[in-house]
Amino acid sequence: MPIGRQSPQSHWLHDNKFDQIRNIRYRFNMNTSALPARTFAAFLFDMDGTILNSIEAAERAWAAWARKHGLDVEAFLPTIHGVRGIETISRLQLPGVDPYAEVREVLLAEMEDMGGVRAIAGASKFLASLPEDRWAIVTSSPRELAIRRLDAAGLPHPKNFITGEDVENGKPAPDCFLLAAQRLGQPIEDCLVFEDAPAGIRAAEAAGASVVVVTAAHERPIGTGHPSILSYEVLVAHRLAEGGLRLAPAA
Repeated sequence: MPIGRQSPQSHWLHDNKFDQIRNIRYRFNMNTSALPARTFAAFLFDMDGTILNSIEAAERAWAAWARKHGLDVEAFLPTIHGVRGIETISRLQLPGVDPYAEVREVLLAEMEDMGGVRAIAGASKFLASLPEDRWAIVTSSPRELAIRRLDAAGLPHPKNFITGEDVENGKPAPDCFLLAAQRLGQPIEDCLVFEDAPAGIRAAEAAGASVVVVTAAHERPIGTGHPSILSYEVLVAHRLAEGGLRLAPAA
């Protein structure tokens, strides 16, 4: 989940007035020619920044929390994306702070704010084209927040849903993607992960999955060698007779 600011740590935009500039920039920098030509058993999707954009709402909640604790908001916000809240807060090692209580406080604030949450272009149609037993959402978000955001964005609830509560170690550990493949009954090596954040990309790589990077919310490239797409409008998924899936650029 990306944000937009001048910090060198930041790779994302959250202000709609930049959408046109960003879309022009990335429409010329997409790497769809490198889309994997092989057949996959299943697709695994991160949620925030990958199939929906919740950056504005997430940053409002986390910025308020950071100010309460006297943190440098501009420096702090880039650290929240793609990882679980408990890990974000725990690594700060704030004296006298119960990370679990603080995570719950931020979660309640996020649950109340769905302003600006919207689907990545083409995501709804693309997901609807997939067999329900061949895809999963794999998110660091808690389940109740993930469901609220999916509903706000008008996206379907998956049959297979891995959230932050389902694993002991969050991204960039590979646990979540390994669990998703296990629940789908497919080898992780035959799964394709759609991700946007560095932590998620590292998790997919560590799991042994192939990766496509979704750049819809990126302000600038994040320096991976994986194929990238601006939105799902540029993709189609072909279902093969034997049950596998193949990606192709949209006509």
